Amino acid sequence: MITTDQRLKIVVEIKDNEKNYSSAAKYAVAIGINPAQLSRIKKGDIANVLSDAKWITIARRLAVELGTQTKHITVKTPVFQFITAQLDACKRYSQSGMLCDIADIGKTYAARYYARTHKNSVYIDSSQCKSKQKFVRNLAKEFGLNNTGRYVDVYADLVYYIKTISQPIAIIDEAGDLDYSAFLELKALWNATECACGWYMMGADGLKAKIDGNIGRKKVGYTEIFSRYGSRYQKITPEGSEANKEFAKKQTALIAKANGITDIQNLYAHTHGSLRRIYIELQKLNNEKI
Repeated sequence: MITTDQRLKIVVEIKDNEKNYSSAAKYAVAIGINPAQLSRIKKGDIANVLSDAKWITIARRLAVELGTQTKHITVKTPVFQFITAQLDACKRYSQSGMLCDIADIGKTYAARYYARTHKNSVYIDSSQCKSKQKFVRNLAKEFGLNNTGRYVDVYADLVYYIKTISQPIAIIDEAGDLDYSAFLELKALWNATECACGWYMMGADGLKAKIDGNIGRKKVGYTEIFSRYGSRYQKITPEGSEANKEFAKKQTALIAKANGITDIQNLYAHTHGSLRRIYIELQKLNNEKI
């Protein structure tokens, strides 16, 4: 059961995030409600407008923490700064890039944060929409467009809209999970929006292996995709186990200090620099203070 206080917390984020969309109608579509519901919510009518499931979905999308735990502070770690700079460049100049790096270093957090805080910027988790149709329809929805009806119309409307707005960017996370047909459609979208949209593909080492393997097998489309995304795999973490360990310790220290934790060595010993495990440890510590 979602409480009134939790609804109010979500409404604050809904109002703040709306500025990233060109109209209230498009924003309503992007968060999965209708414009009338959005209008009522913003006016303070929150009792019977949405189901608890819908409130939770919106909270998850906007990264609203509904528990009693203290909100964690966003820290500008090396990963966060690198990805932000990359996305800024791709967005401003309608360029493309590809990041392939190890898991659990904060790539997804940085990308989601960027999409939430920059106008005409969308984030797609490809692991949730692996097929061509699901991927394109989800992309259309994130831009605030109708994603139902004939696929050919959804695709055409998406391309048209992208070419009419200012400095759009699409961040494609977990790209290695996409089906072959979705990869080809991603290439087609790049072609249709060349010089009009920034595209940024992210994944772990599996994405690199998938592209390299299919290029080696001369599978149609992969060489072109690699070329369109900069012809190189960018990486943040250093080579070598010792250098990687120092990198992880640095990120752990930054996050710990920002969240008021002084025993950095103990935090690293429990997490080994894993951001997911750091989040769990922070939550435990916050719960102990309540």
